[in-house]
Amino acid sequence: MADTISILEEEEKKSLESREFGFWVYLMSDAVIFALLFATYVVLSNNSAAGPTAAQLFDLRHTAGETALLLISSLTFGYATISMSQGHSGRTVQWLLVTLVLGLGFLVMEMMEFRGMIEKGAGPETSGFLSAFFTLIGTHGLHVTMGAVGICVMIGQVLTKGLTLPVRSRLMRLGLFWHFLDIVWIGIFSVVYLPGVM
Repeated sequence: MADTISILEEEEKKSLESREFGFWVYLMSDAVIFALLFATYVVLSNNSAAGPTAAQLFDLRHTAGETALLLISSLTFGYATISMSQGHSGRTVQWLLVTLVLGLGFLVMEMMEFRGMIEKGAGPETSGFLSAFFTLIGTHGLHVTMGAVGICVMIGQVLTKGLTLPVRSRLMRLGLFWHFLDIVWIGIFSVVYLPGVM
């Protein structure tokens, strides 16, 4: 009986390892997508077609607020991971909830930015610069939205299943995804917003 249990545990570990490898492949493909979107933005960033430019549209204080929310959410996800490794399911859920609130705050700020730009007549159809901007930032925002949905799912799984091996594996993969989005946002802040206001 004990041998059967250990064989099943080994098979489960191998299955989870193959999923982790597949997730790394997914993250690399996502990195390629963002690299292409960054390249497109850099090429089109000066093509404002006599419309509003980045310097006229970007508010660095607003963007700094978005950045702070996302970076702090990465820290709180780290605390959730530490709580998970210590076997504290309640604390894990608490930190995931804080991360979720911060992520949703980021999304609300991003939607406010988009709405403000569109109200000024600076929608994605206005110029090549704005098309590339909305595509890059919107794609990142869509990823953050999917990450927020993933956090909700993981909160449900921790509450119903506990910190089982599969749940821990899923939570680790979601953490990688969330931290990846923070890295992409730092790139966006450095490549899009900072040069745009200087």
